[in-house]
Amino acid sequence: MKYILSLDAGTGSVRAIIFDKSGNQIIESQREYIHKVNPKYQGSIDFDIENNWKLICKCIKDVLKQISPNDILAISTTSMREAFVLYDENKKPIWACSNVDARAYQETIDLRKNKELEKDTYYISGQTFSLGAIPRLLWIKNNDKDIYNKACYLNMLSDWIAVELGADIFIDPSNGSTLGLFNLKTRNFDKKIFEMSDLDFKFANAKVLESGTIIGEVNNKASKETGLKEGTKIVMGGGDAQLGTIGVGAVNEKDTVILGGTFWQQEVNMKSPIIDKDARIRINCSSISDLWQAEGIAFYPGLVARWFRDAFCEDLKEIAKKNNTNAYKLLSDKSKDIPAGCYEIIPIFSDKMNYISWKHAAPSFINMTIDPNKTNRYSLFKSIMENAAIVSYNNIKTIENFSNINIDYLTFAGGAANDSVWCQILADVLQLEVRTTKVKEATALGAAICACVGINLYKDFYEAADICVKKDIVYYPDKNNQKVYANLINKFNDVYKIQLELADKNLTTHMWKAVGE
Repeated sequence: MKYILSLDAGTGSVRAIIFDKSGNQIIESQREYIHKVNPKYQGSIDFDIENNWKLICKCIKDVLKQISPNDILAISTTSMREAFVLYDENKKPIWACSNVDARAYQETIDLRKNKELEKDTYYISGQTFSLGAIPRLLWIKNNDKDIYNKACYLNMLSDWIAVELGADIFIDPSNGSTLGLFNLKTRNFDKKIFEMSDLDFKFANAKVLESGTIIGEVNNKASKETGLKEGTKIVMGGGDAQLGTIGVGAVNEKDTVILGGTFWQQEVNMKSPIIDKDARIRINCSSISDLWQAEGIAFYPGLVARWFRDAFCEDLKEIAKKNNTNAYKLLSDKSKDIPAGCYEIIPIFSDKMNYISWKHAAPSFINMTIDPNKTNRYSLFKSIMENAAIVSYNNIKTIENFSNINIDYLTFAGGAANDSVWCQILADVLQLEVRTTKVKEATALGAAICACVGINLYKDFYEAADICVKKDIVYYPDKNNQKVYANLINKFNDVYKIQLELADKNLTTHMWKAVGE
């Protein structure tokens, strides 16, 4: 039997996942990593290239204990977006940061003194300074001139893994476009952005290649370090969210996906790079060369659920362990008894996305009662689930309004898609059909599909997705809950404005705000 290897470098861990040619997940190995903080620089979060490559090698060796390296047809890679690597003239990596690096506070403040600059670059790239590379590169220019002068190439973490395996230095549009240095229309680096930002155009030296392109072969060094067969094809992958949409079969215009993990991303495929004139929504290149994606982001639904479990449900964790289940399942099952709307409890965590001025109010629950039958951990937990769906609704409506795309259904993937109650809540809040797929780890499957296309197992992404993506349960909206949620959405939006004002006045503390806000 022949296989595909996907390597996925996420925010907190790396995984090696083996798929067969039909997209069935066979083996997985995962290792958590800790990002290095440089005590000299507040907000710095480096990506430890040396140690994290060792972890990747361990994951690969783990999966090769169960299959022969001779049976791996190809490898593709994916990673968290925004994180990038710099290389010197000898193509040796010399600097890397994670996607949550926040050292460039002053640079962001300075950039925003030119009030039009951020919008001008957004209209070209689809990105603001909140997550992009411009402030970080300027920080290096101002604070580490040796690195700035030595650097000759830049690419993303997914591309760096490919380089370690034996590929040359390339970058793909899906992950690369999240840097804020690309022109969405050309799907390549944009010289004007570099000039506007006072950055050297040498950082655009990496050749841009589309996902699904063969970019190299496993070399002798990597073969010895990983156990992979020398000569195994390496295929260009892409950004995690973009490959996640491919991994659920969303390969056509209007296809809409919500990826439910620590963050919830709402991805809508577009046939052209339509820009939001108010710069509220992020616009990225898709991993498919003739598609782009409007992206909304809800902050921390997965993290909030975990916080709630750990803070208030320690006993349920013990009960779940004894019954071979998990605390989330116990909370979710009990929440079925709570009516839609959760007695109008309003959680305050993530706001709807406003990319040009991105911040979130202090976490809280509003409108609780002291009636234990109505306000208890089960109603609070269900209100958290409903709130993630409400923020997703707000983001999708923003996308529909500026793009003139009418969404008919969506596909839900990621860890939250394993919860049938959450899936139904999402369908009820959005009043849309919600589809799920068999493989919930959509990003890794998307990388595997890239590999399959690259070695011509399938002629294109459409054929590959049709064969590799297996549909699972479909959830239909309950019309009886439509009015309840419409009312709750309006109340949430009104209450959130007031809560955000409190944080802006420093009366409370923002849950999160972008660097420079």
